[in-house]
Amino acid sequence: MIKKKMGAWLLLAMIFMAGNLMAHESKKEDAEVLLKKAMDKMSAYKNFKANLSYTMDNKDMNIHEKKSGTIFVEGDKYRIDMGAQVIISDGKDVWTVLRDSKEVMLTSVDPNDPSSISPTNILSKYADYKAKIDHEDAAKDLVTLELNTKKDANYKKVTITLNTKTFELQSFSLYDDQGSVYTYHIVNLKSNLTFPAGTFTYRAKDFPGFGEPEDMR
Repeated sequence: MIKKKMGAWLLLAMIFMAGNLMAHESKKEDAEVLLKKAMDKMSAYKNFKANLSYTMDNKDMNIHEKKSGTIFVEGDKYRIDMGAQVIISDGKDVWTVLRDSKEVMLTSVDPNDPSSISPTNILSKYADYKAKIDHEDAAKDLVTLELNTKKDANYKKVTITLNTKTFELQSFSLYDDQGSVYTYHIVNLKSNLTFPAGTFTYRAKDFPGFGEPEDMR
């Protein structure tokens, strides 16, 4: 009788373990499907504009930075206006405009710089990472995907929060090896707009009284 009970418990345990494994594989497939749908959604946009909030946290160094503003994106080109600071990129070069000191710095696009990450390239940039569902909020139709890779990468982990109905990006976070977390929240996204000329290039006439850009390339 004891052997029969032990056999029944063992069978139940094996069924339970198999169920967990199938659920895990299903979650993995769900995460990859969601990521693919989000990539398709973002790549279909000609361009977009959104309200943006940015935070950088490092607990060990006691650092907490927070900024908010507006982002404009068209392909690899982007413009981030955060009041005292404007970052403009034509996809190759980046102009950082400091309104308070009336300075302009010209640099090349650095793929390792978190400020050069846009909602468009964040998805394609980490498409080869292994995706899994980290958290779900069914009441708000949100899901957070955790992306990891074994390859040499600038960030050890990336998390992406998506709307499960629209497949639009709500936020993303980048985790580096120094304990810093860079988080971007995207609100009120509007796509396929007509942007004014010069949106993605630095024009001196738009910033009267500023000196010549300091070329740091």
